[in-house]
Amino acid sequence: MSAGTYTPRPGAAPLPRMIAAQTALETRMLLRNGEQLLLTVIIPTLLLVLFSAVDIVDTGPGASVDFLAPGVLALAVMSTAFTGQAIATGFERRYGVLKRLGASPLPRWALMTAKTLSVLVTEVLQIVLLTAIAFALGWSPQGNPLSVLLLLVLGTAAFSGLGLLMAGTLKAEATLAAANLVFLLLLVGGGVIVPLEKFPDAVRSVLGLLPVSALSEGLRDVLQHGASMPWPQAGILLVWAVLGLGAAAKFFRWE
Repeated sequence: MSAGTYTPRPGAAPLPRMIAAQTALETRMLLRNGEQLLLTVIIPTLLLVLFSAVDIVDTGPGASVDFLAPGVLALAVMSTAFTGQAIATGFERRYGVLKRLGASPLPRWALMTAKTLSVLVTEVLQIVLLTAIAFALGWSPQGNPLSVLLLLVLGTAAFSGLGLLMAGTLKAEATLAAANLVFLLLLVGGGVIVPLEKFPDAVRSVLGLLPVSALSEGLRDVLQHGASMPWPQAGILLVWAVLGLGAAAKFFRWE
């Protein structure tokens, strides 16, 4: 037996391995949380099935699912990247989890990267499930998949920035209440289920600037109407992403 065979080798794991491990942990915690599961999977699924099967809202010409599916995909992104991430991160901050992780070998930027990757993994699972359900309901999507991907990435960045900003500046209880309230308000007034054309012109012009409205309308332009790339909606999402992520980076408090 050579000398040093059982000599400990202290030190941090390679950074990519730490990020991957933290991403896996964040994803498991997100999927095991009953409230988050309700927001990310059950509510979007029920809305898609209910409003596609029952003529409750006039969605215009064509099958209801063709209008609803893009909006529900936008809702799924918002529920995970904004509502779920804000609530989970807010309580982690309250209980001192973020402070302890910030003192670990995992850099703070790597922790936020792991949280972002966890959101993306969850969104992929959501989109696969909702797309399968929409196809079963008779959905006939059109357009360029790359345009859809770009809109989803911009929407994720915009909602992640806003969610982290809320979680890093408000108390956990306030974050819980505010995130759920914003979710409900944007569900009703963000063009997800009810077309923006149903609102008065003055209100519609303001609602169209919201990130969920830009994402749902942009996805609808591509998937329902076959547009190549809705640049106005992409521009709105980009502005929200820059402002939200920039503000979160500046004002986020770890304690």
